[in-house]
Amino acid sequence: MESKKEIIKLLQEQLENIDSKNFNLDSWKKYNYLLLSRIFGASDEKVIQINLLEYEHSSWSLRDASGNDSYLGKTKKLAKEIIRASIDEITAFGLKSKNNETKNEEANKLINFVFDELKGSQIKEINTVLKGDLSMEEKKRQIYEIITDLDDRTKNELITNMIVYHSENI
Repeated sequence: MESKKEIIKLLQEQLENIDSKNFNLDSWKKYNYLLLSRIFGASDEKVIQINLLEYEHSSWSLRDASGNDSYLGKTKKLAKEIIRASIDEITAFGLKSKNNETKNEEANKLINFVFDELKGSQIKEINTVLKGDLSMEEKKRQIYEIITDLDDRTKNELITNMIVYHSENI
């Protein structure tokens, strides 16, 4: 389902579902939360907005409703705008590369495994090197020195954790 056309078609169907006679906001929200999370990622603003949609049907909210739009009507209008924005974004900018996001996630997990075995001062030292204005070769050299100074047990733990982590992600 990585085709841009297929995704836009799914979103257009969701746009049409908003106006269906048997529209159920809760089930529509759940479906679209999952769909948009898969497309854009769970932290995307459109996904967050889908989650915030609600139909207030208490007697006070019905009494306070201003204008001709009902609360459900306003909610449906907002839902349509979120889906339209999603379609427009895909049309204009294409799909995000899931490969890069997955690689970054895995790299971060691996770095966390390494940092779990290091002392605070060693982590601080590595961060200083990484954030420094040095060439890649110099960064490698300085980090190599930090790793060389680690005791054998810590080095063994680092290697073990990396191998186990890698084996779980094969």
